[in-house]
Amino acid sequence: MTGLFARLLRQRGLDESFLYPRYEDLFTPESVKGVKEAVKRIRSARENDEKIIVYGDYDADGVTSSTLMRDALKYYGCKKVEIILPNRFTDGYGLNLPAIDKIVARGAKLVITVDCGSSSEEVIAALKERGVDTIVTDHHEIPEVPKSSVAVINPKQGDKVGTRMAGVGVAFTLARALNKDKNGGICDGQEKWLLDLVVIGTICDSMELRDENRILSYYGMKVLAKTRRTGIKELARTASVDLGKLNTHAIGFQLGPRINAAGRMRSADLALDLMMTTSRTKAFSLANELDGLNSERRKAQEKAIDEIEVSDKDAVIVACGAWHEGILGIIAGRLVEIYKKPAFALTRLKDGRIKGSGRSFGEFSLAEALQNCGDLLLSGGGHAGACGVSMKAENLEAFRQAVNKYYKSLKLKNQERFLRNESDLKLEDLSEVTEELYAEFCLLEPFGDGNTEPILELDGVVIDKRIMKEKHLSLSVKDRNGKVIRLMAFYAPAEWFGVENDNRVRVQFTLTKNEWRGKVAIEGNILSLDRLG
Repeated sequence: MTGLFARLLRQRGLDESFLYPRYEDLFTPESVKGVKEAVKRIRSARENDEKIIVYGDYDADGVTSSTLMRDALKYYGCKKVEIILPNRFTDGYGLNLPAIDKIVARGAKLVITVDCGSSSEEVIAALKERGVDTIVTDHHEIPEVPKSSVAVINPKQGDKVGTRMAGVGVAFTLARALNKDKNGGICDGQEKWLLDLVVIGTICDSMELRDENRILSYYGMKVLAKTRRTGIKELARTASVDLGKLNTHAIGFQLGPRINAAGRMRSADLALDLMMTTSRTKAFSLANELDGLNSERRKAQEKAIDEIEVSDKDAVIVACGAWHEGILGIIAGRLVEIYKKPAFALTRLKDGRIKGSGRSFGEFSLAEALQNCGDLLLSGGGHAGACGVSMKAENLEAFRQAVNKYYKSLKLKNQERFLRNESDLKLEDLSEVTEELYAEFCLLEPFGDGNTEPILELDGVVIDKRIMKEKHLSLSVKDRNGKVIRLMAFYAPAEWFGVENDNRVRVQFTLTKNEWRGKVAIEGNILSLDRLG
């Protein structure tokens, strides 16, 4: 073990049990509230040959959760299982009133929600009146337990385990319980083949990768590397992802965005069909369609960012344009990254309303800001870091003024500190930055909240600078002993392009491995760059 890696483990309080977690250390599914009642009702549905509707969400967590639940029910012996996903543009999020007629029309007697349902008491009660039972599996905050449901499986209702899980992790908990019930109280291991879906949904939903999520994602990576799913194999091919050399970046920035592009740009059913198909021809077509939608999403996003003019006098950005409704959250997030300010990205709908998303950081809570200007909104909700809003068009300027006035009233100081990266290891030189260190860092995969990718910091001298496509920056940086490392910054901030050869710099970066024509080079991705003189 290299000295740098040993130091990193000590700093993070990690040991071999984290590097090599045991699947057997997962909590028992029956320890989660609602699981026993859910299994009992599903057993009844199987015995009575009832139709079951799995009701999901339109993002990657919802799509993977829905696919997983369908597979688990089929394995359990339920023959009549269908999936309904809401449409972002016509239905909105979650189990909604228009879904009631769809569910009843399909002859369902049981609905199982995944990644939604915790705040859907009105819909669940209406379904119950029409002879349809509901089991909720979800991971979102639960303001009040839906009392009309048969069972609610949501670790946030007071469980001691599973509170970090994504919707797909909660669905997997029920899948494990169904497997045990089918096999006389013992899991036969078949449920592990569902872990490819679990790791995708967990990483794409930005869950904290500690405790149960460390176990699920660790083994999920192994299953995903040898997935049986034709659709995922074709999606990986389209995204140029080698499943045999899988890492977090491939899931979070290559596979995930293509899955999410379906719900953002058109319909999540496209991604769902890809997850479920066994036809390579159909998978090939769907994967390419998702790839096209992702390219369309990326171009629309970049065009929007280029169009936006940000006023220096505003502490909160409120931008409105003719942008695709499905990418507003991404635009707001990019504005935060670029300008280091909370941001709202809004668009005008055909009915005259303005709708959009907000993103924040630090001590400025969007939930509190919306409460402060609620009289200007038709609807609005979310949490401290993210929200959704809609308003009448004539209220746009008043809304901009109100959120900025509220921000200034808080007298917040130095909020940019919340966006700065903390270095894990400050390097004296590059002597230990080797293939061995990179391989050791990979033992921590997958990376995410609670288990971030190690950040290195180095003071050095720029000996070669290159700008590519006017957006990307490549620097070769020399340490005090003359050793050089190549560092990349994709979509680099404008101020970084002012760095010149022979400048002394302080740079934070993460490690990457570049393999080209049989040669291997350890390189890095730049996270921050400062000139020292």
